[in-house]
Amino acid sequence: MMREIGIDSIDELYADISEKYRLRKSLNFLKALSEFEIKKHVEALLSKNKTCDNMPIFLGAGCWPHYVPAVVKEIVQRSEFLTAYTPYQPEISQGMLQALFEYQSMICELTSMDVANCSMYDWASALGEAARMAVRVTGRNEVLIPRIIHSERAATLQAYAEPAGLKIQQIAYNRETGQVDLEDLNNKICDKTAAVYIENPSYLGFIETQVDEISKQTHAHGALLIVGVDPTSLGILKPPGEYGADIVIGEAQPLGNPMNFGGPLLGIFACRDDMNLIRQMPGRIIGLTTTTDNSKQGFCMTLQTREQHIRREKATSNICSNEALCAVASAVYMALLGPQGFRKLGETIMYKANYTIHLLSKIDGVKAPVFKSAYFKEFTVNFDGAKSRVEEVNRKLLLKHQIHGGKNLSKEFPELGETALYCVTEIHSKEEIERLAEALEKILAG
Repeated sequence: MMREIGIDSIDELYADISEKYRLRKSLNFLKALSEFEIKKHVEALLSKNKTCDNMPIFLGAGCWPHYVPAVVKEIVQRSEFLTAYTPYQPEISQGMLQALFEYQSMICELTSMDVANCSMYDWASALGEAARMAVRVTGRNEVLIPRIIHSERAATLQAYAEPAGLKIQQIAYNRETGQVDLEDLNNKICDKTAAVYIENPSYLGFIETQVDEISKQTHAHGALLIVGVDPTSLGILKPPGEYGADIVIGEAQPLGNPMNFGGPLLGIFACRDDMNLIRQMPGRIIGLTTTTDNSKQGFCMTLQTREQHIRREKATSNICSNEALCAVASAVYMALLGPQGFRKLGETIMYKANYTIHLLSKIDGVKAPVFKSAYFKEFTVNFDGAKSRVEEVNRKLLLKHQIHGGKNLSKEFPELGETALYCVTEIHSKEEIERLAEALEKILAG
């Protein structure tokens, strides 16, 4: 190779790299191994990992442990889905287009909205896009968000907002219930407000019960209402479309997508049947049409207002590779459950989470939950009464009892003291929940 490219040494090949950045010692590589030896070596390395399958895990906060039926994995591994490159070409296969159309249709049914795109990267990117969409639609530049929101989601929103000159303001919460402070909302909303964003259930797990009043206040000021959802709650909670949401976003990872080291995730994005909104929606929308003689149905890219397809200055977003394979998995999952399955899923999660709250609240020094509200699948647990730090409790849970505890909130919400966010879903058995309660009781008793 050196002869062909006209150099005499490897050093000449790396001449552009400064000498101080070059490694001059040998790398500590293994000797060449056979395929069988490599397999054994890698398996030995992987056996050192502890996964959520090895222990009960009560950690959620944006990526949740849920059961994925075997048929979901089987279908998404079919070569026509698995090997398809990001499907933005108009000539994409009809099968993939139909799968994405079905995903969109079921998201609309679940959220009670009219139009959905065929996915965003995740909940956080969907929030950033929704805020900028609201600004384009209303011609205003302020967005109100709740104080109780995932700090990483808020940071992503800020990253979207800052280059566009958007102003993000937080709405205070009721210290007793955690609910949005309606008086603070009323003081901050004005004719510059493009949108009010709320989450239901909230990041800290409680159900926001003032959605109708928030919707009323938002629309009275000519702003849009953006609602973020955990879709597994929509089998038992009123969908956002029924209380006036203009844009619905959320995270569809719980719908048939396992936890994979934190990703890939799958952002939900839906809106009302209003061309002012639809024309400003990011991503792609798959439509259903017929041949000119109405004899056959066909699927096609209906809208994709990205910079690759229209004039750059008129693009609504530069979102490129969407999460098509994850969307297909979610479509299969939603089709499997159906309306009755979603209701059963929601009831099971809510029952188990509240049974866990009941057990933990009996432990001396523990306050569970922190707020006086109804909870769905996540809830806050405070250890101030036991004079214990969350970090220490989690360490002992993990090392002594082989249980993964909740997320430490002491830095995100210092006003809540030593508080953790716990998550319980349909995968948690009664025995695992009781094991958690017994382990916490032993740890706090010293």
